[in-house]
Amino acid sequence: MNLVSWLQRLMTNFGAGWVMWLLVVLSVLSVAVMLERAWFYWSLRDDLAKLAHDLRERLRANDLDGAKKRMESSPSAEAAVVSAGLLEADRGATAAEQAMQGAQALQRIKLERRLAFLGTLGNNAPFIGLFGTVIGVVQAFEALSRQNVTAQTTGAMAPQEVMYAIAEALVATAVGLAVAIPAVVMFNVFQRHSKAILANTDALTRVLLSHLSAVEAGFAPAIATRRSDPPARGKDKSQSRDSDEE
Repeated sequence: MNLVSWLQRLMTNFGAGWVMWLLVVLSVLSVAVMLERAWFYWSLRDDLAKLAHDLRERLRANDLDGAKKRMESSPSAEAAVVSAGLLEADRGATAAEQAMQGAQALQRIKLERRLAFLGTLGNNAPFIGLFGTVIGVVQAFEALSRQNVTAQTTGAMAPQEVMYAIAEALVATAVGLAVAIPAVVMFNVFQRHSKAILANTDALTRVLLSHLSAVEAGFAPAIATRRSDPPARGKDKSQSRDSDEE
């Protein structure tokens, strides 16, 4: 038995049913990913215009703590990135920019999570369905070749049987397309939404960086932070010594 005959026997024995089940499982996983990603992006929604306005107002008022609280109250990814910069704002624009770059990289990972699965499924599901169709066609011709009927029966029934088997095999291709099309559509929707969020993040971080640059250039008042001063231990000791001498 050569390789071609062995592969033909393998295809006819297993059939194309497992391909259909594989596509069904992938379809269920695809729907689950779509719902999870849709809920995730929905949970990040916020009024970015108002968020940017509030950030500018608090920075102009030199209210760093108020800006931090405003960003922390927002569920958006943009606010999470700016919050990282506000934590380092007292160290200068460079430190704040680096902190926001790191936070933005983490947000990018969260935004693009599981999108590769949808993209891969959208590109390969039609080929999986086509593979099932090929197996079905091989089965149809294998069954036809084994029939031992009269010439009249063969002439009347063989074309109908072949057409029915091929039509049944094409169902796998149709299922593959049905799985791939929604995956591709939602992948593009989520990818575009992710890019929009990252673009808005860049715009919001520029608001903070421009203010910090103005502070460093002396065009804006220095940022005031509410940090408790360390106790003056030396002064306390000198006062205690003076009291002892008296």
